[in-house]
Amino acid sequence: MQKLKINDEVLVLAGKDKNKKGTVKSINFKKNTVVVNGMNIVKKALKPTQENPSGGFSELEKGLHISNLAVVSPKTGKATRVRIEEKDGKKVRVAVSCGSVLA
Repeated sequence: MQKLKINDEVLVLAGKDKNKKGTVKSINFKKNTVVVNGMNIVKKALKPTQENPSGGFSELEKGLHISNLAVVSPKTGKATRVRIEEKDGKKVRVAVSCGSVLA
């Protein structure tokens, strides 16, 4: 079971978006990167094409390394680690700091 899932609220621990909160958009487990809504926005140069004859720049969200993120506890609203426990025969994710079950 994975400790991070899509639509989790996370806190950025390092980088240019440090101390900002956002939701997980996508996860790449091969590269250990996570795309978070509104974080790590970079400008990419676009060549002129038939659809866009002028070319120009576009802004897009790049992935952040998974080690630079922490899940936000639903009870306290602070960053926490995640532990996997077995309750009623099912594995569930639990916030270490407050013990609340993550959806």
